[in-house]
Amino acid sequence: MNFSLRWHRATISLLAAAALAVLAALPAAASEDGHFDRTLTVSGAVSLEVETGSGSITVRTGDSSRVEVHGSIHVSQSFFGDAKSRVAQIEQNPPIQQEGNSIIIGRSDDHELFNNISISYEIVTPKDTKLRATSGSGGVKIDGVAGPVDTTSGSGGLQVSSIGGDVRAHTGSGGIDLENVQGIAHVATGSGSIRAMGIAGAVNASTGSGDVHVQQTAAGDVEVTSGSGSITLENVKGGAHVRSGSGTIHATGEPLGDWSLQTGSGALNVKMPGDAKFNLTAFSGSGSIHTARNIEVSEMNSRHELRGKVNGGGPNVDLRTSSGSIQID
Repeated sequence: MNFSLRWHRATISLLAAAALAVLAALPAAASEDGHFDRTLTVSGAVSLEVETGSGSITVRTGDSSRVEVHGSIHVSQSFFGDAKSRVAQIEQNPPIQQEGNSIIIGRSDDHELFNNISISYEIVTPKDTKLRATSGSGGVKIDGVAGPVDTTSGSGGLQVSSIGGDVRAHTGSGGIDLENVQGIAHVATGSGSIRAMGIAGAVNASTGSGDVHVQQTAAGDVEVTSGSGSITLENVKGGAHVRSGSGTIHATGEPLGDWSLQTGSGALNVKMPGDAKFNLTAFSGSGSIHTARNIEVSEMNSRHELRGKVNGGGPNVDLRTSSGSIQID
């Protein structure tokens, strides 16, 4: 073995030993859990804001005179900082602000203290609550408040039910499940399915990739888009504007406003009351059109295109698919 090779090996050994010494001098990686509970007295309608950088949020209804806050703390593993001390500080002084019936939970300017901190919240609030809930990465579940409700997650599923007013629900990636909303629903997800059932108002729903299922209980316009997924509409009584990049569209209801249903590659199935009045335009690039209805045909260029009036005409119903059949019942 020559001198140069021995020198290189010795150097590498010294560097490795130095690195191990540095690591040994650092605090060991640590994680810590904690918990806090607070009860806030309120009188009348509550305005509630909840936010967490990383963690879940659950909100349900309870006593009309108080808001209960239950927080679960977790400090991620880190070589820096005393995890136990940080948890203790948050337990003693949790990020809760109250001014009368206005309550803000989870907001803090102490970024060093909350670095790598995850807090999940379980909150019990009066039914008469207006709510805004935001999670950077975590699911949100809300049930029973009067609303309106505005909830957002960077990556997590959203479940919202039995709301007395409007709902806005947005997530970067995750499914959205709405049920029994007595107002307008505006929902969007970058990637995930959407289920909006028992909506007593207009619906605006969009997903980059996922199926969409909307059921209305009262009149209201519907606007739905999916990049790649099937779309199902039930009991629509108003206008409908629906687009799917590649998926089947099923729609039942009464066109009290214009309907425009379009899919890039998929079938279109539409069912309306026998006495529904509308002007029909149906086009399929490479598929057939089927209907048992009596249509006053104004134009039929081929078996792929049909125009006419049903029951004397009314709002426009425009059905289009690039490759798929169309069924009108």
